[in-house]
Amino acid sequence: MAETFIHPSSVVEDGAQLAAGVKIGPFCTVGRDVSLGEGVELISHVAVAGTTTIGAETRIFPFASIGHQPQDLKYNGEPCSLTIGSKCLIREGVTMNPGTGGGGSVTTVGDGCAFLANSHVGHDCRVGNNVIFSNNVMLAGHCTVGDYVIIGGGAAVIQFARVGAHAFVGGMSGLENDLIPYGMALGNRAYLSGLNIVGLQRRGFSRADIHDLRRGYRLLFAAEGTLVERMDDVAQEFSGHPIVQEIVAFIREGGKRSLCTPKNNSEA
Repeated sequence: MAETFIHPSSVVEDGAQLAAGVKIGPFCTVGRDVSLGEGVELISHVAVAGTTTIGAETRIFPFASIGHQPQDLKYNGEPCSLTIGSKCLIREGVTMNPGTGGGGSVTTVGDGCAFLANSHVGHDCRVGNNVIFSNNVMLAGHCTVGDYVIIGGGAAVIQFARVGAHAFVGGMSGLENDLIPYGMALGNRAYLSGLNIVGLQRRGFSRADIHDLRRGYRLLFAAEGTLVERMDDVAQEFSGHPIVQEIVAFIREGGKRSLCTPKNNSEA
C-alpha cells in the first residue's frame, strides 16, 4: 500500500482524513473537515477548506482554491459541502465553491472531469461525469451540467441554467438559457447552433443514432406550430428512440431559465 506524503512546508489540520497514497506537495493547506481519497495529489500551493471530499486519484495543481466559503452574499455561515469525484484533473487557479442553504447546501462534481486553468464552479452546482471546462470557464451558482459536456475557453453560464448531457458550449459564449442534451451553443448571447455532431462521433454514437437526433432536432425547432405541439409530435414519432426522448424529457422537465433556441431556425 502506497505511503502518504506531506511536504514539511504544508499545513494539514487535525481532523483531516487522508487515505493511502495521498501526496501533498509544498505550501498546501488542508482544513480539518477535508477528506482526500486514495492517491489524491496536491501538486503545490493548493488550498482545500470546508467540508470537502475529493475522490481517489484526483490531481490538483498550484493555486487552486477548493471548498472555501461560497461567493454568495446571502451565505450566513450555514453548514455546506463540496464533493469532487475520482480521477479529476483540476489545473492552476481553479476555484470550486460549496453549496448554500438556499440551494441544497451541496455542490457536487462527478468522476473523470477536467477543469483547466482559472475555471470556476459556483455554489450549489451539479456537475456530471467526464465534463471538460476549458480555461477561464465561469459556471455561476445553482447550475446543472450533464455528463460529457464540454465548455470552451472563456465561456460563461448564468446561474440556474441547465446544460444537457453531451452538449457543447463554444469558447467565449455567454449561455443565459438551458441547452438541450447533444446541443451546441455559440455566441456572445448564445444561441442553439445545431447538434454536437463531432462530439457524438468521437464518443462512438452510431450513424443511425445521429441520424435520428438530426431528424428529431429539425422537427423540434421547425417554424410550424408551437414548441409544445412539436415536442408532442417528436415524442410520439420517436417513441422507441431513447436518445431523442432524452431531449424531450429535458425540455419537459423545465427549469428557471428559458430554452436556448436557434437564431434563424438553424438545422443540425
